[in-house]
Amino acid sequence: MKIGILSDSHDNLPKITKAVKFFNKNKVGFVLHAGDFVAPFTIPLLKKLSCDWRGVFGNNDGEKDGLVAISEGKIKPGPLKIELQSKKITLVHDLKTIDLDKEEADLIAFGHTHKPEIIKKYNKLIINPGECGGWLTNHSSVAIVNLDSLFGKIYTI
Repeated sequence: MKIGILSDSHDNLPKITKAVKFFNKNKVGFVLHAGDFVAPFTIPLLKKLSCDWRGVFGNNDGEKDGLVAISEGKIKPGPLKIELQSKKITLVHDLKTIDLDKEEADLIAFGHTHKPEIIKKYNKLIINPGECGGWLTNHSSVAIVNLDSLFGKIYTI
């Protein structure tokens, strides 16, 4: 199974639309959003995904009640721990809020820094897809992870 990961979309509707189309085209089976949606009006675009998704709040998500309501509870405070295909996944906005040494996960997805990176450490795949919104760096990116191989790749959208 392939999963899509995005973060820091910051209300950029055209980039969120591109990310959704990219994930649908690549037939991902699940999508994770590592926070900083910002406003609830971004959520209807995520509902166009061909798969299920979950997200966590970021530090710029002010209207949390609206985000929860429109997402039908798919956005929660982090860290969010889920299991897909027998792989333990932790989703968090800011990596500094968890103890990597003690985190029992095969995959940790995060955002916040707007810097795309893939790290193999502590027998885990740790991945930041970079910023989907592109406001800060003028570069929009997302990631796809193959859960079977725990191989991740970052894509410019």
